[in-house]
Amino acid sequence: MPSTSHWLLFAAAALLMAVTPGPNMVYLISRAICQGRMAGVMSWLGVVLGFTVHMVCAALGLTALFLAVPLGYELLKLAGALYLLWLAWQAVRPGARSPFEPRPLPPEQPARLFTMGLLTSVLNPKVAVFYLSVLPQFVSPDGGPVLLQSLLLGATQVGIGASVNLGVTLSAAGMARWFACHRGWLAVQRYVMGLVLGALAVRLLGQQRGTV
Repeated sequence: MPSTSHWLLFAAAALLMAVTPGPNMVYLISRAICQGRMAGVMSWLGVVLGFTVHMVCAALGLTALFLAVPLGYELLKLAGALYLLWLAWQAVRPGARSPFEPRPLPPEQPARLFTMGLLTSVLNPKVAVFYLSVLPQFVSPDGGPVLLQSLLLGATQVGIGASVNLGVTLSAAGMARWFACHRGWLAVQRYVMGLVLGALAVRLLGQQRGTV
């Protein structure tokens, strides 16, 4: 199984990705502001289930496959890094909007809120890139059964991602009001997000297979 330092490094990477706004966070903030906290929490439950779907898919074979096939692993790592660079550009490009500027959304019933949260999460390329390009780097054939390692690391990501997104959902209205009164910080947030994503992409490109 991963060592404590190994696991903490992965947890830091998962936290870094979780606090970087993406489709899930944009949707949850907008939903909570437009329809209230309870609607946001119902959507959040769907998002968490989506995290679990990604985790199970990775644990049941994708991680082992990309560790076993060096060329496939390298191609996927390259694709993941390029996608992160694209996200970084989307954050800093002229005219970009901060996720803390909510989008108007019509009210929905609880079942539909859950389903929309689930689909937003399952179809979120940021989560997929994390599981297919970042998680495999922390799985080592010498660390024990790949399935157990993947489940442990995946559960770590689910826990961190769920906690961060719940905090954002419950505090969405307050954050939106604060940023509305301090609009300069919206630009700061976007540039910090772009810097973090760019740095993660560079680290991903420079990472050797089976190392951290």
